[in-house]
Amino acid sequence: MDLGVVLGLVLSCLLLLSLWRQSSQRRKLPPGPTPLPIIGNILQVDLKNISKSLKNFSKVYGPVFTLYLGRRPAVVLYGYEAVKEALIDRGEEFSGRGSFPVSEKFKKGLGIVFSNGNNWKEMRRFSLKTLRNFGMGKRSIEDRVQEEARCLLEELRKTNGLPCDPTFILGCAPCNVICSIIFQNRFDYKDQEFLNLMENLNENGKIMSSPWMQVCNNFPAIIDYLPGSHNKLLKNFTFLKHYCLSKVKKHEESLDINNPRDFIDCFLIEMEQEKHNPKKEFTYENFVFTASDLFAAGTETTSTTLRYSLLLLLKHPHVTAKVQEEIDHVIGRHRSPCMQDRSSMPYTDAVLHEIQRYIDLLPTNLPHSVTCDIKFRNYLIPKGTTVITSLTSVLHDNKEFPNPEIFDPGHFLDKSGNFKKSDYFIPFSAGKRICVGEGLARMELFLFLTTILQNFNLKSPVDPKDLDTTPVANGFVSVPPTYQICFIPF
Repeated sequence: MDLGVVLGLVLSCLLLLSLWRQSSQRRKLPPGPTPLPIIGNILQVDLKNISKSLKNFSKVYGPVFTLYLGRRPAVVLYGYEAVKEALIDRGEEFSGRGSFPVSEKFKKGLGIVFSNGNNWKEMRRFSLKTLRNFGMGKRSIEDRVQEEARCLLEELRKTNGLPCDPTFILGCAPCNVICSIIFQNRFDYKDQEFLNLMENLNENGKIMSSPWMQVCNNFPAIIDYLPGSHNKLLKNFTFLKHYCLSKVKKHEESLDINNPRDFIDCFLIEMEQEKHNPKKEFTYENFVFTASDLFAAGTETTSTTLRYSLLLLLKHPHVTAKVQEEIDHVIGRHRSPCMQDRSSMPYTDAVLHEIQRYIDLLPTNLPHSVTCDIKFRNYLIPKGTTVITSLTSVLHDNKEFPNPEIFDPGHFLDKSGNFKKSDYFIPFSAGKRICVGEGLARMELFLFLTTILQNFNLKSPVDPKDLDTTPVANGFVSVPPTYQICFIPF
């Protein structure tokens, strides 16, 4: 028989087998669009605006449906009720981290963000404890953020009120806070070591948010065989690994277990305490990936939110004026803002919440997975199945937030002008996998923005009406368009 015929028969059999397996699996899972062999529904999803695609699917299949992004199914939860039922009411069952092959390639299940099981629980417990009880060097995290806010002011004054792109400066500030927490010391914004670290983190953020990364994660076989930005990502993480280990070595030489100075010291103390444990989780390699997770989560997301915040404040000068009026009334011009002020500033609090709601930074959240075979709304979801939770569907719910596409601080104010909480406010996710750095991020947003508005008027070189606030990418992260801003000192 001709070789071509044999190959054709083999491929046909493999195709039929793939179709049969998909059909058998689909009968148990929630409904969804019919997938194509091998590539699944990938052609039906806009990788630059996944949220829009999920919204369209939900109109057809309801709040719980299945997509095949490649050969593997992912159960999508759309709307507050479905997301809450999974992440909060049944949090333990949905606490797994979904497949993220590019990360798994070099992190090997370590760190916090992309880990599972006991390692995830231990690293999360330690990181939360350390961030909450930060008495290291007798300085609280708030002290560190306030110091950085003062340094940020000095950098902004150097712009002399001229138009500038704030991306770099707004990236330096949160990155320096993480450096202070992990390494004890902050850097000058022109320090070359710091600039190299910033470049590395910024490049990683762009690559992780690219459509190509979505392709790599859904077709992991290409990671080993095709060129692309994923290879640059691997090189960048190698750099970060060596950088973090060099800091650890220096800390080991001067460690005082009775006076931990920073995150590294606390980690080294844990390493010493469990050195005789055969299943120890506190290792050098685990430190590297835990630290890299804190850098990634604490730098890129916060700086992007700050950048988006200033764009929205430029676009809505009447909102900016009301915030500055509240700052003058509560804080004045002669002392630094502190977190205690926030409870006396309902309008500012509402603005910060509305910024995070409106920009919808992580539209589809990070992927979850179920930790066991479960029955969910009369569907059977096998252990390990990836679960996608649409944060957009909650943050932009039109019943909770009338006209959700409009930027309106009134979404978080009652009729008396008091701050109004909402269970639908989940920009940091919810449940067992809620962001470890939520408290730090909220602190930075409040202290950085109030400090800026306390000292500068914001001016746009173009008419505010002409500013576009539509994200230029809306895949993994919502990225704001570039813009120019003038910081005019009072």
